Amino acid sequence: MLLDELESQSIYILREAFNKFERLAMLWSVGKDSTVLLWLARKAFFGHVPFPLVHVDTSFKIPSMIEYRDQLCREWKLQLIVGRNDEALRSGRTFPNGKATRVECCGTLKKDALKTVLLQHNFTGVIVGVRRDEEPTRAKERYFSPRDKNMEWNLEDQPPELWDQFKTDFEPGTHIRIHPLLHWTELNIWEYIERESVPVIPLYFANDKGERYRSIGCHPCTFPIQSQARTVGEIVEELRRTRTPERAGRAQDQESEAAFEKLRRDGYM
Repeated sequence: MLLDELESQSIYILREAFNKFERLAMLWSVGKDSTVLLWLARKAFFGHVPFPLVHVDTSFKIPSMIEYRDQLCREWKLQLIVGRNDEALRSGRTFPNGKATRVECCGTLKKDALKTVLLQHNFTGVIVGVRRDEEPTRAKERYFSPRDKNMEWNLEDQPPELWDQFKTDFEPGTHIRIHPLLHWTELNIWEYIERESVPVIPLYFANDKGERYRSIGCHPCTFPIQSQARTVGEIVEELRRTRTPERAGRAQDQESEAAFEKLRRDGYM
């Protein structure tokens, strides 16, 4: 698809979600995908984001991610809600402390923290920047994906979405995940960043050691790749040649695909 078509489809989904769901939030990891999603939201609503952003802070994020988050919030006047599982952090039930596997750590510090903040603010829908090409379990998602009252995902019982016909009328108590970037690829994201001059965190660009992050997250589980790409254009050219998976530097993805799918069934992003 052309970038204009990708953009139009995503903006349509964002507006449809805003029209259909009263208590809506957007998940913002400050990574490239969710920042493109934020850019699209500002386009969809004429420079204003009419719902709060939720950032799940594990306390293990790369420090420059938090600096970038706070700077963009100030510049774009964004409403930010930060979710954090302080109880798990106090008890040390994390991978860096040796009391959990990487996947278990994602469950407590990301999944459980997200559930808590959504329940506290009574959000019935959350907009998420996942893409089908990113990893296998995300390929099974829908644009409007229902979860039960516990935010658990039954991927065997998802509504059909044919010819851009989306189900947005769900039973009371249903929690909805909205995925406006589902049809984008990693290359599309970077081509759009280049076209629109979307501000992204410098971690994505090669440093003096010839390393850059292709996917960013918690520093104990996220590792840079070898790369000389120092500009968005150079990243685009690099992606056109590479055969390495996008999340090869995300260690938790390597533990077990079945474990990661269970995590998503239980409410993970």
